[in-house]
Amino acid sequence: MINASQYAETETLRTGLKICFRASRPDDVDRLVEAFNKLDPDSLYLRFFGPKKEISALEMQRFKETDFKNRVILFCTLMQDDREIIIGSGSYVRIGADDAEVAFIVEEDFHRLGIAGRLLKHLGTIAVDAGVKTFVAEVLPHNSAMLDVFKRSGWPMTSEVSDGAVHLTLALTNPEKV
Repeated sequence: MINASQYAETETLRTGLKICFRASRPDDVDRLVEAFNKLDPDSLYLRFFGPKKEISALEMQRFKETDFKNRVILFCTLMQDDREIIIGSGSYVRIGADDAEVAFIVEEDFHRLGIAGRLLKHLGTIAVDAGVKTFVAEVLPHNSAMLDVFKRSGWPMTSEVSDGAVHLTLALTNPEKV
């Protein structure tokens, strides 16, 4: 069984950049705030479906209380100037016995490198081990990059458009190419 709170995998991107996909930790608060403050307003809009200027106190409290059973947060980090920085994050929150809602954000300088897809793969590995059978997500219809990440995941996917969003369901059983 995977200990999600200790999860860490190092990978090398096609550009040669070494990155780490790892579980969030309580000492990540400053790194998280720094990463959030670097994000472009358009990226924040695509992730949160509206403008967002800061991480709320409630969101910060939820982050600090991540239990790695019902809420799993993974960061994609790299070393820069002898310090670790967060360049992406992915999370899932259980919304039922077998289902979890998944979400991602990647810093703009690191788009189109496969980071969101890799975050999805790592979260899926943890989720399947924990008994999650389905990921659900909501994506704005014009967020074609994120829609493509889900389409390329290898898991069977269904989608439905309603209320101005694409509602996706990924069946984590019977992966086609994960």
